[in-house]
Amino acid sequence: MRVAIAGGGLAGLACAKYLVDAGHTPIVYESRDVLGGLVAAWKDADGDWYETGLHVFFGAYPNMLQLFDELGIRDRLQWKEHTLIFNQPDKPGVLSRFDVPDIPAPFNVITAIIRNNDMLTWEQKLRFALGLLPAIVRGQAYVERMDQYSLLEWLRLQGVDEKVNTDIFIAASKALTFINPEDVSATVPLTALNRFLQERYGSKIAFLDGSPTERLCQPLVDYIVAGGGAVHTRKPLKQILLNSDGTVQGFLLRGLDGAVDEVVRADAYVSAMPVDVIKALMPDPWKQLDFFQKMEGLEGVPVINLHLWFDRKMTDVDQLLFSRSELLSVYADMSNTCREYAHPDRSMLELVLAPAKDWIDQSEEAIIAATMKELERLFPHHLTGENPAKLLKYHVVKTPRSVYTAAPGRQACRPDQATPIANFFLAGSYTMQRYLGSMEGAVLSGKLTAQAIVNSPLADTPVSRDRQPVAVGSQM
Repeated sequence: MRVAIAGGGLAGLACAKYLVDAGHTPIVYESRDVLGGLVAAWKDADGDWYETGLHVFFGAYPNMLQLFDELGIRDRLQWKEHTLIFNQPDKPGVLSRFDVPDIPAPFNVITAIIRNNDMLTWEQKLRFALGLLPAIVRGQAYVERMDQYSLLEWLRLQGVDEKVNTDIFIAASKALTFINPEDVSATVPLTALNRFLQERYGSKIAFLDGSPTERLCQPLVDYIVAGGGAVHTRKPLKQILLNSDGTVQGFLLRGLDGAVDEVVRADAYVSAMPVDVIKALMPDPWKQLDFFQKMEGLEGVPVINLHLWFDRKMTDVDQLLFSRSELLSVYADMSNTCREYAHPDRSMLELVLAPAKDWIDQSEEAIIAATMKELERLFPHHLTGENPAKLLKYHVVKTPRSVYTAAPGRQACRPDQATPIANFFLAGSYTMQRYLGSMEGAVLSGKLTAQAIVNSPLADTPVSRDRQPVAVGSQM
């Protein structure tokens, strides 16, 4: 069976990989000249990489780790010390650690919290633990029901101290969803906490040893092509063509650089594009269906990723750090954490600006100026005084619509991978799966989409007539 997949991010590539495993022929069409979607990366004129986001891999990512094993690239993950590290805003330049001992879960995480006396008092720790107890005891079904509340509302209902919110959950919310606790569904951080508390190495972090485009996406492409599939870049979807019964007749791809449009036909079709894009390309007849109408409640959250190169080492920490800054979310010195980005004498800080809704339309110069001001608090010894570190260059990567905005009530808007259209399927972390808007969610959604196709009646029908692309003479 031939399957046309629009979108070459992790969801689309994972879907294609698992279709190859099932003996089918996927053809991936990516609109840009680089694969990866929300994990895309580029090289600048100096040969330095810059990425769409600060991508870390957790031990609680079973589908991602399985994918690495199946591709034979598990050694590309650089695992870090099992700890969570926070800046202390009231003590510039001072870090607070939650070192997780190598003992069974959940005692490892509990021990890490008990041992940390920098951020929480014993009373706050106790109230924190009692507040989280319902989520731990009642399981994921309870966590899903908490989508009716924002995280801040849920914390208050549990009687959790406000300082726990300011010290812990603002940082966690911004890291997981790019928005603050008063705006995020309680389901999201509670889902992550459940994983971290149930799995011994769930909260352990790894960085990829190079750019996601080369070190993860390219092995996926090689696997797909070796299995008889194909992956094409610079092939944007222009229109979904329909048969009279509302099923998909073909994908109309926009011709670039003066080329004519072309129609590709297949036995099944997948949108692995962001939710905002598929909503914009939705055929009018489908918009009347409840399944697709619910998706109107989903939209991508704006995200800004920053890369700053300095003339000296800013830190020797080889780990992800939580800034606890109003402007910034998480950051890392990639010259320490990533083998390909390593430098013995200089730092490349990669930072996430979040929430980004008030900054997405600002100039790069304004964003960098505000970021440097915040960094003076995080690195006072390097950025103040008589001989401050020099910013050599920077890249600002704006994503106006990233993963879906995980606001309260959005769970009901998330669609399944199989749609009411017999030969049309969805892939993407916004679709319904337990790992929400994340790399793990994208990979799992692609796997579930492939399973839905394989289990559909389409897989039992004879292969259709010739499915080669057809050029369209006039631009539509």
